Order: sequence, then C-alpha cells, then structure tokens
Amino acid sequence: GFITEETSKKDYFVHITGLIDKISDGDEVQFELEEGKKGLSAVNVKVI
Repeated sequence: GFITEETSKKDYFVHITGLIDKISDGDEVQFELEEGKKGLSAVNVKVI
C-alpha cells in the first residue's frame, strides 16, 4: 500500500515486510525512508 506524509502530502510505497505494527487506514504512523530500485519506500512503519 501507500503512506501519505502529512506535511508534504507525498505518497510512499510500503511493503508488508516494512511494517512493525498492524496498521489501518487513517492510523498515524512513524516511518523511515529507504532508497530502493523504484525510488523511496517506507520501512520500519509503526503506529504512534
């Protein structure tokens, strides 16, 4: 799926392997960005 960064409104791809917590639509999360073959993606995603 995708995560939208609140301040920049940019969308970042997140793969299920990048999740620490189970997340639902509308959850506020904290994440790190990692450069991959297809650009930046969200990793270490956790609910705050």
